[in-house]
Amino acid sequence: MKNTNTNLNLKEDAALKALQFVKDHITIGLGTGSTTAIFIKLLGEKIQKENLDVLCCTTSYQSFLLAKEYHIKVVPIQYFDEIDISVDGADEVDPQFNLIKGGGAAHTLEKIVHSMSKNFICIVDPSKKVSHLGEKFFVPVEIIPEAVEVVKKKLFTLNAKEVNLRMAQKKDGPVVTDNGHLILDVKFENFQPEELEIKINAIPGVVENGIFALYKPNILIVGGEEVQYKK
Repeated sequence: MKNTNTNLNLKEDAALKALQFVKDHITIGLGTGSTTAIFIKLLGEKIQKENLDVLCCTTSYQSFLLAKEYHIKVVPIQYFDEIDISVDGADEVDPQFNLIKGGGAAHTLEKIVHSMSKNFICIVDPSKKVSHLGEKFFVPVEIIPEAVEVVKKKLFTLNAKEVNLRMAQKKDGPVVTDNGHLILDVKFENFQPEELEIKINAIPGVVENGIFALYKPNILIVGGEEVQYKK
């Protein structure tokens, strides 16, 4: 229980540090996940306390519902041409700020939002730090349902070690994303993030994958550590 509480405190520390980048009259992209959920709660409290005029978009139904719960003004992503800041967590982050995301199956919209952002701020606890991507987490690949078998075969030609269709925990059958697609979780070893990101997305039937190397954060906040800026 002590470790769980410590982890939660470090997530909150990262979220609080990200909150310092929130100013009046800015636009914010809200990611998905446990650490981002803490940020959304704190953001809602800051907006109400300081009477800020802030406009947000979200990357999942989960984040949308949470933002509405905390009275945050939310509009569709299509409303924006660009976003001032976006805030999101990660499943893994390496020393070069490359990420693996998609544990919440929202990485497609997350990548769209972060590609529009002037400043993508990644907030994580120290357990998400790795020496290289793929150390702890599989690469999520969002696909159209009809492409399951063909994409699996193509992934093995890219030296995938294991490919699994992600199954739901509280319903029968596979996980279905907010976009109506399926998720393959893929084990890779010793890969170049940007190169693999491009190759996976070139497979017919792939919608998007969870490697964030082309659109990596330029600000990294690890709970309990100093804010880091991409060099």
